[in-house]
Amino acid sequence: MTPLSVLDLVPIREGGTLPEAYAATASLAQAAERHGYRRFWIAEHHTMDGIGGAATAVVIAHVGHATSSIRIGSGGIMLPNHNPFVIAEQFGTLDALFPGRIDLGLGRAPGAGPELARALRKNLHQASEFFPQDVLELRALFDGDPALGVQATPGRGSRVEMWMLGSSLFGADLAAQLGMPYAFASHFAPDHLDAALAHYRQRFQPSEWLQKPYVMPAMTVFTAETDAEAELIASSQQQSFVRLRTSQPGKLPPPVPGYRDTLPVSAQGLLTHIGQASAVGSPATVRAAIGRFVDRTGADEIIVSGATYDPAAREHSLALTVEALAG
Repeated sequence: MTPLSVLDLVPIREGGTLPEAYAATASLAQAAERHGYRRFWIAEHHTMDGIGGAATAVVIAHVGHATSSIRIGSGGIMLPNHNPFVIAEQFGTLDALFPGRIDLGLGRAPGAGPELARALRKNLHQASEFFPQDVLELRALFDGDPALGVQATPGRGSRVEMWMLGSSLFGADLAAQLGMPYAFASHFAPDHLDAALAHYRQRFQPSEWLQKPYVMPAMTVFTAETDAEAELIASSQQQSFVRLRTSQPGKLPPPVPGYRDTLPVSAQGLLTHIGQASAVGSPATVRAAIGRFVDRTGADEIIVSGATYDPAAREHSLALTVEALAG
């Protein structure tokens, strides 16, 4: 069975609160651990009313204290928003608190619009251009390279597992050059999936951290007892995605029966497009869809995403997904 992991955005639902969202994320991580998922990642997003993972390292610590063995980390830290030294200190601290469990997935996108650059007092376009150098500097900080002239404490000597995230050939090329494992955001940006994975594998250079290519594409997965029930719980995230793409973002809404059928053709096309990397349905339907995706991508691991209005529905989805693949 292909190993499974979980990506969580710490969704804040309509009528809900931030404390409830953080409690639900901790409970979801515990469920993932019980059912044998390999890792549990939190994504960095800013200025979004419906997502609570902005202080990513803090949320990872919250998840770490709620679990005992599952790997925990970022999917990802948007490095242009930060400087490498601060991230080395944060993740060095996490590694000391939860040794042998910390992943650091790194992305190049800022995770929000131009208003974020003003709030961070950074030139994010320029910072994105320095992304490759910042990744190397971050690795050197963990290694304690004396040539830097400064040591990150905590940070130096930490055994953090660094990942490259991406949705284009840029991340694939950098991951290959640096000998890093590569996670692809196919759950919302499937266009370049096949080309990026091929590029990464063809150009991969072994490193002391990784001897051969390792890819983990993302899928949106909702598993329920029946296809109809899965489509219903998936409608909350579908609503959020359509609202985001039409400049009306907000908190996670309740499910709507037959939601897709209420949409104009353009919005239906949007959902069909991102649905290229999805599995929504009964255990049998999901098993078949994930099987086709693994055959297509040769994935070494799959990370599953998918927010539900009722947190218990997502925990049940994780359980059913594992049972479906094991069966």
